Amino acid sequence: MKTHCPYCALQCGMTVTPGSPATVAPRRDVPANAGGALCQKGWTAADLLAHPDRLTAPLLHGEPASWTAALDHVAGRLRALRAEHGPDSVAVFGGGGLTNEKAYTLGKFARVALGTSQIDYNGRFCMSSAAAAAKRAFGLDRGLPFPVTDLAEADVVLLAGANVAETMPPLVRHLTGPRLIVIDPRRSATAKLAWLHLRPLPGTDLALALGLLHLVLAEGLADEAYLAARTTGFEAVRTSLAAWWPERVERVTGVPVARMRQAAHALGRADRAVVLTGRGAEQHAKGTDTVTAFINLALALGLPGRPGSGYGCLTGQGNGQGGREHGQKADQLPGYRRIDDPAARAHVAGVWGVDPASLPGPGRSAYELLEALGTPDGPRALLLFGSNPVVSAPASLRITERLKALDLLVVADFVPSETAALAHVVLPTTQWAEESGTMTNLEGRVLLRRRAVDPPAGVRSDLEVLRELAGRLGHDFAAEPAEVFDELRRASAGGPADYAGISHERLAAETGLFWPCPAPEHPGTPRVFLDRFPTPDGRARLVPVEHRPPAEETCADYPVYLTTGRLLAHYQSGAQTRRIAALIEAAPEPFVEIHPDLAAQLEIGAGDLVEVTSRRGAARGVARVTDAVRPDTVFMPFHWEGANRLTNPVLDPLSRMPEFKVCAVRLERVA
Repeated sequence: MKTHCPYCALQCGMTVTPGSPATVAPRRDVPANAGGALCQKGWTAADLLAHPDRLTAPLLHGEPASWTAALDHVAGRLRALRAEHGPDSVAVFGGGGLTNEKAYTLGKFARVALGTSQIDYNGRFCMSSAAAAAKRAFGLDRGLPFPVTDLAEADVVLLAGANVAETMPPLVRHLTGPRLIVIDPRRSATAKLAWLHLRPLPGTDLALALGLLHLVLAEGLADEAYLAARTTGFEAVRTSLAAWWPERVERVTGVPVARMRQAAHALGRADRAVVLTGRGAEQHAKGTDTVTAFINLALALGLPGRPGSGYGCLTGQGNGQGGREHGQKADQLPGYRRIDDPAARAHVAGVWGVDPASLPGPGRSAYELLEALGTPDGPRALLLFGSNPVVSAPASLRITERLKALDLLVVADFVPSETAALAHVVLPTTQWAEESGTMTNLEGRVLLRRRAVDPPAGVRSDLEVLRELAGRLGHDFAAEPAEVFDELRRASAGGPADYAGISHERLAAETGLFWPCPAPEHPGTPRVFLDRFPTPDGRARLVPVEHRPPAEETCADYPVYLTTGRLLAHYQSGAQTRRIAALIEAAPEPFVEIHPDLAAQLEIGAGDLVEVTSRRGAARGVARVTDAVRPDTVFMPFHWEGANRLTNPVLDPLSRMPEFKVCAVRLERVA
């Protein structure tokens, strides 16, 4: 059966053949995975379908229960808590890996069946800063506003904070032609492929972007005609750059002026160039401004809206794009509409058959929602789908305590994650190959996942769970994916992310469609900025931004910076990949990368057990002594419970993204 990989936002095409065990093979008709590539995670994806850890019966207070008993208990507790404490006493937390149908239904369930404003999702931890910056600059957030295959046509590609050789390896096939410039404090697998590697101090990407733009302007590399015809705000940005001369940027970032000049010249002299950002640049308390600075650089070079050129964000989670378009985000309704827009509320309420006034307003963002759980003014119950915040949330020890303080924690999952271990009720659900639904990949291409195998007895889909709970609360919800998608189409019609012309039937026949696609006869929109930008005047907006230090700088007690990231073998919180033998063998345990100079100073040897401590907690890992990291920085992967005990939850003021990518720590060898 033709379907797509369950992991990253590339959504590589694959076929699944049922059997004992089921097997996968790459498809060659999906452009994203470049003629039939899969990474290690994709090749082993079927291993989880029949894993012995698979959940196959509801758990009520840790004991097996019937579906009727479990759902009756959940619905009864939800009714009681809402009656006593109001609708916002109940919260919903979703995930960027849920299908569009699930994300849509989750938002509808929260706002219609529960009447709560307290809904957000783990995509807030993924690319919310890039989304906020793109909307501010272009009026629209689509990760790549052009097909991924355009990358191969570029002469130069700048990757800021993205390690695609490990996070989405098939994408590298699209990057073999362009000269590659990589910005990363580590010499990552991607940096090793680069023509030019810039290694800034963690938390200084914004200063580096300002320095690159300063050089572009000072050396006459800007596209003045493009700036005059297609943008506004350039003069204010030009003025703001006066303070960021290259020598000052070198002192702040540690990147030599000569290397900055190489990068600026390569970008400025290329016929076609692309600027891409990833989590390394975005997961900061100033992430929106950092992405804005890279967008300003792309606009000054005249890149967005030109074939083979542009700015884009490399979405992380499988449905990171679609997951934030259809209503599981605190401030949004389906179609990427704003929840505080009266016209948007009226349109969606009409589709849902409710009074617009009954729809709650925007609620707390993801971390703020998790931090409020179980507090006097916060939610007393949480329904959680497709996320594992015990591992993935910043300052995770604090979040674990908040989850334990709840009157009711309900987790829907297919394996017993660290978060499910805390739940009062666990509901066993289907996984990727056992259900149909749509995903929207990093290029804005809507794709159809098809059901390839039958789920185990006793397992239900998330849509069926939500339908059953909604019914017990007095509401009639659909659970058939195609039927839900048809409703989503109507709800999104006329919105920025318009899916009205897309259907399961078209997707099966056409191997994906780009949104916006407003009518059944519309071909979709692979490139969204060719003629104009979706702003009131049709122009892109350059916005002046200023660098500021990390929210937490090093000191005598915490003298080293920590940065975190992903590995080739694992995905997100590792709940899936840490159960697959081949992936465990490739990356069996958490580790700490330490520069040889720092290791010698601390008398740490390769293979020693190291404890890393921040102001929020401690975590342990095996020492890997390597000059791939800077002497002032250590690196830990976040796929195991531990790394995010250390990370800083301070939030970006616009995107509400936590500062995952830099905090101050100390290290010591464990005897």
